[in-house]
This record gives sequence, structure tokens and C-alpha cells, in this order.
Amino acid sequence: MNVDLIFQIAAIGILVSVLNQLLIRSGREEQAMLTTLAGLIVVLLIIIQEISNLFDTVKTMFRL
Repeated sequence: MNVDLIFQIAAIGILVSVLNQLLIRSGREEQAMLTTLAGLIVVLLIIIQEISNLFDTVKTMFRL
């Protein structure tokens, strides 16, 4: 298991959470929502890349 990946995703989550709270408290709910969506997209892209790497590894192992 790649611990760096877990820390990277956790750091993104913490950053998005802090930005979200700051934006909400300053009355910028729409920007807070967009920040949350952007963070979610970044994490999903990271996960998709890791899944792609997994499939590449499996294909290499089975010579597909």
C-alpha cells in the first residue's frame, strides 16, 4: 500500500475543508461549493490514475 497516496489525499481533504469553512464564513457559499467540487475532482483523478496503474500492472503480469 502506498502511504504517500493516503497522505496526499488526506492533505487535499484538509486543505479543501479549511478553504470551504473560510469561504462559508465570509459569505461565499458558491465559491465554497466550487472548491469542494474541485477537491473532489482532483482526488478522483488521482484514484483513476492509480486504478489505471493497477490495470497496467495486471496486464503486464498476465502478458495481455
